[in-house]
Amino acid sequence: MSQEHPALRLDIGATSREYEETQSYIQGKSLYFITIALCTCLFITNIEIPIVTTALVSISGDLEGFNKASWVITAYMLGYIGVLVMFSKLSDIFGRKAILLFVLTTFTIFSAACGASQSVEQLIVFRSLQGVGGAGNFAVCSVIFLELVPSHKYAKYTSSTSVVYSLSLVLGPILGGVISQYTTWRWVFLINVPVALLAAVIIFFTLPVGFPFHGRPGTDRPNAVPFFSRQAIQRIDITGTVLLLVSTVLLVAALEEGGTRFPWRSGFVIALLTLSSLGWIVFLLWERHVTLRSKLQAPVFPWRFAQSRVYIGLTLNALFIGAAFFCTTFQLPQRLQIVNGLSPIQAGIRFLPFTLASPLGSAITPAIAKVAKVPPIYLIILATIFQVMGFAFLSTLPDSKVVVSAQYGYQILAGFGCGANITLTLLLTPFCVQERDKAVAMATISQFRVMGGVIGLSIITAAFNGLVRDRVEELLQSPVTIGSFPPDIQEVIRVTFSEGYRLQIKILSGLAAGQLPASFLMWQKDQITI
Repeated sequence: MSQEHPALRLDIGATSREYEETQSYIQGKSLYFITIALCTCLFITNIEIPIVTTALVSISGDLEGFNKASWVITAYMLGYIGVLVMFSKLSDIFGRKAILLFVLTTFTIFSAACGASQSVEQLIVFRSLQGVGGAGNFAVCSVIFLELVPSHKYAKYTSSTSVVYSLSLVLGPILGGVISQYTTWRWVFLINVPVALLAAVIIFFTLPVGFPFHGRPGTDRPNAVPFFSRQAIQRIDITGTVLLLVSTVLLVAALEEGGTRFPWRSGFVIALLTLSSLGWIVFLLWERHVTLRSKLQAPVFPWRFAQSRVYIGLTLNALFIGAAFFCTTFQLPQRLQIVNGLSPIQAGIRFLPFTLASPLGSAITPAIAKVAKVPPIYLIILATIFQVMGFAFLSTLPDSKVVVSAQYGYQILAGFGCGANITLTLLLTPFCVQERDKAVAMATISQFRVMGGVIGLSIITAAFNGLVRDRVEELLQSPVTIGSFPPDIQEVIRVTFSEGYRLQIKILSGLAAGQLPASFLMWQKDQITI
């Protein structure tokens, strides 16, 4: 392996000594306001999925595009996964503050554009660009939070940030329901504008320019690299970023269009799947080349990750948990509205058991791992079993309009398991990689989780449309017209949609079970403890 260039030696993830140095420059009110601003950035990023999914029936009905509704969610996540790791790398090169302000501005502009969309196609395009800003918010804020605490406080950090995660999950479905029921759905997006602008102003005036290496004269840190300098451009892994995005988009497009606009055996779908497979192979070969050969370029996926069995297990876990979590957030509120005939706000309230149990799992399991010294891998396996049980039970829900009370318990099982594994995979990550890789390793885990959501959403949408399309073609354009049919026809339509949603939940149960072999891939003689 070639000698690493001095400018690439990153100590991302503050040690206790660095933590004390950082605190000597950020004290009192500044630290308080920075924390508030970072929490706000994470909140508006995390709330984008649950708030939009609850309002999705209203959005697709107004824009007449229910058959493209999943793309409104998928587009955001595609924009997200394409650049998440890249923004972590860019913040290493240009500094945390500059990149965070840039992504906040991007998120604000395209949130406003989403609110002004006049067609579902426009909304899908703007949502993908909004996702780019959302990815930057999440990636850079997560790195900054990590640099504000020493390693022995990571468990406490993950439990604390779960409060923000909790609020976004709890308030998202309710806000989405209230907005779509009592005003125009456009405020689902427009509400981000003043909130993001306020966070940007606070960060501009309180976060030091060179954070976390400010006030350390003579240090050779990447944050000192000038914008658009030749050295900075050479360090960006543009080829790797493009290959990652293109490979993912091709795969998702094939899964979204297969069985709907094009048959699965069509040349179009086969070509997309083939190109995606080749893209992933080239991506891995390229990242290996950059890691082993390049002296300046910083890979978006260091080959060291591919050589670690534990880290591969973590990424696969993140992929499967992302599929289970994001698809549930998309699917259950829709089922409650279409099959059970609830209003958007009622659906948001009935979805609360899942959205409350998920952050509860995120908060409790790291505390157990820390206090009781239980290896996190044991908790990951247990949480996976909870998920499989919860989804298996949810797939048995009846076709009637009555919301059976047992489904709340099923939601709690699935939600607790999802929340626990989302946090535990992040918690384990810094302990499985080298110090210099912590920032990009955490971003990669988050990126694979969202990628799993995109792929999973494509799979369950294709399955749903394949089952339902031939029976209720007209409703795929605007499901809110179900009330215009005679009662006997309404019942047939409701049962058909219920069968489609039942198929989706069965698929989610299988995807959740995929975490079990991924967890055993992480098994070691001496398990990691926190």
